[in-house]
Amino acid sequence: MVNFSLMGAGRIGKMHAEIISAHPNANLKYVYDVNKKFANEVAKASKCIKANSPEEAINSKDVDAVLIASATPTHTKFITMAAKAGKAIFCEKPIDLDIKKVNKCLNEIKNTKVPIQIGFNRRFDSSHAKAQLARVKKEIGELEMIVITSRDPEPPGIDYLKAAGGFFRDTTIHDFDLARFILGNDPVIQISAFGEALFDKNAKKQKDHDTAMFILKSKKGVLIHINNSRRAVYGYDQRVEIFGSKGMIISNNQTPTSVERYTNRSTTVKDTIHFFFIERYEQAYKDQFNEFVKCVTKKTKPKVTFEDGKNALIIANAAYESYRKGKVVNIKF
Repeated sequence: MVNFSLMGAGRIGKMHAEIISAHPNANLKYVYDVNKKFANEVAKASKCIKANSPEEAINSKDVDAVLIASATPTHTKFITMAAKAGKAIFCEKPIDLDIKKVNKCLNEIKNTKVPIQIGFNRRFDSSHAKAQLARVKKEIGELEMIVITSRDPEPPGIDYLKAAGGFFRDTTIHDFDLARFILGNDPVIQISAFGEALFDKNAKKQKDHDTAMFILKSKKGVLIHINNSRRAVYGYDQRVEIFGSKGMIISNNQTPTSVERYTNRSTTVKDTIHFFFIERYEQAYKDQFNEFVKCVTKKTKPKVTFEDGKNALIIANAAYESYRKGKVVNIKF
């Protein structure tokens, strides 16, 4: 049994608390959040202890692993504390918004031997993973193009945008990582980025984007197209297409059922797609946690490493450089 401390009891933290509590080989021992109301709610629902400080939650001797789902600015601090305490670490993305803080964290924990997994859950989505496996097995021949569509159902509030670190680091970072996952050992070397605030007043106030498009190129010449929006009126739009010399594979949007309706007013009407990320990637969240528990119990290497988190942020930073300069930027990891 792996005993966990949960750092953060907001929306994502509550979801992780439920996943930990439901796992046969995991136990939620402590929860910590600066918002005591949130922490109390999770502690009561999960029948765990509300820690009074990060130190209590992380350093307690009866804790084996720490799951970090707190605000992004706390991630590197909690990773460092947990690593030095000898605890296995699962951390939600991003590691941080500042690459200097990420590098400092990596330097501070370099002599620790604990497993660290970063929460890029889309790698664990069964459809996306099958598309990646098809690339590995060359079911579509030699990979030539990747097209990733990721659009949220509605824009977030102004408070979220103030803390998110920008559209490219908040939203597109998932897609940068997904592209790296599909490419495997073929690194991304160039990026061209475009962004606009077309409809969201809060994005305009923050000088952020609500719509973006990117073209990337890998070392082997594979071209990647990523498009993002914070408003898709039909639901959470998540599609991946990989195209090669012998064909194409699409990981498409999913609906709650496979029912189709045919009437005198319409043909082939399906259920609406899932509303947002927790519904769409519910199983992926569970599968990534299963993988982490396996890493802890069997002492294997995580499939999504600290280095993966760092490299996704490097691409996001290069995207901002491309946007500001209006030119193609070379990426250096």
